Amino acid sequence: MKNPERRLNVISSAPPASVSVTVPARLHLGFLDLNGGLGRKFGSIGLAISGLRTQVTITRAAQTRVEGPDADRAQRHLDAMRDRLSLDTGHHAKVNEAIPVHAGLGSGTQLALGVAWGVRALHKLRQNPEEDAVLLGRGARSGIGAGVFYVGGLAVDGGRGEQTKMPPIVGRAFFPEHWRIVVVLDPKRQGVHGADEIDAFSRLAPMAAADAAHLCRLVLMKALPAVAEADLISFGSAITELQARLGDYFAPAQGGERFSSPDVAAVLRHLETQGACGIGQSSWGPTGFAFSESETQANQLAALARQHPNGRGLDIRICAGLNRGVEITAQE
Repeated sequence: MKNPERRLNVISSAPPASVSVTVPARLHLGFLDLNGGLGRKFGSIGLAISGLRTQVTITRAAQTRVEGPDADRAQRHLDAMRDRLSLDTGHHAKVNEAIPVHAGLGSGTQLALGVAWGVRALHKLRQNPEEDAVLLGRGARSGIGAGVFYVGGLAVDGGRGEQTKMPPIVGRAFFPEHWRIVVVLDPKRQGVHGADEIDAFSRLAPMAAADAAHLCRLVLMKALPAVAEADLISFGSAITELQARLGDYFAPAQGGERFSSPDVAAVLRHLETQGACGIGQSSWGPTGFAFSESETQANQLAALARQHPNGRGLDIRICAGLNRGVEITAQE
């Protein structure tokens, strides 16, 4: 067969002609410790999801050229990987699909690691996502994007200490496959990012130690056991409380509100009255989310969201937790 496609875990003597890397988006469900009194700060919980993804195809070329959405960032990552790996060739990269930028879905980390993974696979070099994440400037506060990149699922990272290069993943869980998430995007807005994000964190006072301790307890003693036992009510209760407390903490950087998008906030408040649980905002938003027990319930909730007066300009999707990470195919 001409130009067969294969998975890159199949041993082959010849390097592939091209590789395509597909990486899922992630929801950042919240930080654990914004106090830092124990010597580590941040820590977070998050989840890989279906339905939103970045896909990049990379081939060798005389000069580096990138096309598609988020091409400028992809080119910077290609150039950095070429220099780091001392490669003597350029690359042509096509970003076929991209996670919405600055929407709270991990677009930057997933694009960076997807490009790095693809370059290493194209040249048959050992994968090192942790090293590449540091090289490409990812994981400044949260390790969730890098943590779910390879295997997906639900993950908890242990935050940053003085010597931390990348926040370590300290817990993982298989996410119940029948649960669904109504993901609510606001295409008109972007979350806080870049220099504004750095400034926002610098202006926020440390969280009270007792509040940080309670968030850690919510995750360890409620959210994680609930996932292990497929108890959506307990999981949703833990995430809703976690998000409410974090929303209040971050409100001064979001115009005094728990959500950065008023429309997303209004829709999610309505869904909560209709049986949704685990209500919150992913990272700085504007993307929000609500969890449901099944595909049927999620369809009903999504229909209500689209009919809501504030939902008409929003992008409302039904996603699942994804218990797998990066996927890569090679063209001979």
